[in-house]
Amino acid sequence: MTVVRAAAVQISPALYSREGTFDKVVQKIAELGRRGVQFATFPEAVVPYYPYFSFLQSPFEIGPEHLRLIDQAVTIPSPATHAIGEAARQSEMVVSIGVNERDGGTLFNAQLLFDADGSMRQRRRKISATYHERIIWGQGDGSGLRAVVSAVGRIGQLACWEHYNPLARYALIADGEQIHSGMWPGSFGGELFRRADRGQHPQPRTRVGCFRRERHRLARRRSAGADRGGHGWPGSARSRRGASRRSSRHTG
Repeated sequence: MTVVRAAAVQISPALYSREGTFDKVVQKIAELGRRGVQFATFPEAVVPYYPYFSFLQSPFEIGPEHLRLIDQAVTIPSPATHAIGEAARQSEMVVSIGVNERDGGTLFNAQLLFDADGSMRQRRRKISATYHERIIWGQGDGSGLRAVVSAVGRIGQLACWEHYNPLARYALIADGEQIHSGMWPGSFGGELFRRADRGQHPQPRTRVGCFRRERHRLARRRSAGADRGGHGWPGSARSRRGASRRSSRHTG
C-alpha cells in the first residue's frame, strides 16, 4: 500500500492583499515541506479571500467590495501562480489551492493543482456558484471533472456544495480518483452552515475507496499544518470497485 503524508491547511488570508496571501501560502508550503508533507490542500478561494461580503450585504451595497476583489483576484498564469509552482517544486510537494480567478471581466471560483515538479496540472472552475456567490462568480464547465495524475496519485478536486452533485462526484470516481481534495470557506453561518457542511462530508467516501483531504479557512488568524502520521488509499482499480460495491450495500 502506498503511503502519503498529507496536510489539510487551515489558514487565514492577508485581507485585501493578493501578494500578501500568496506570501503566506508560500511560507506554509515551505514549512510543510520541512515536515515531510507530500500533498497539501488549501481552502476554497483563499487567494485573495472568500467573498463573505456577498452573504452579509445586499447586492446594492457590495459594489465597492466587488470591485476591490476584482482588483486583487488572480490571473492565470501570473507571477503569483509561478511562485506557488516554485514553492511546490522546492518542497517536492503536490499542492491543491483555491483562488478567485479573473479572466477578462469575470471572476471564477477556481481550483489549481500543482505537481511536485512545480507544473500546474489542473485549473478547474466551480461549475455553478452557490446562492449568494452567483453575484460574484461566473459559471464554470465540466472540463475539470477528471482525476489528474500527480506524484502522489490520481487527484480529483471539488469545491464546497459541488459535493452535493452526484454526477460531479461520479465523474471523478469513474476516472479512477485515488485522493479527493474538497475545499470549503470558513464557517460564517453558525450551526446551519455546520449542519449543511457535515451533510456533504460522508458522501464521496461512502461510494469510492479513496483518501479524502478537506479543508476550511479559519475566521480567526491561525493555521494548522501536517497530520500526525501517514495515510494510504487503495491503489488498484479492483480495490476501488470492491470498496464501492461494499459501500453501496450499506448505503442503499
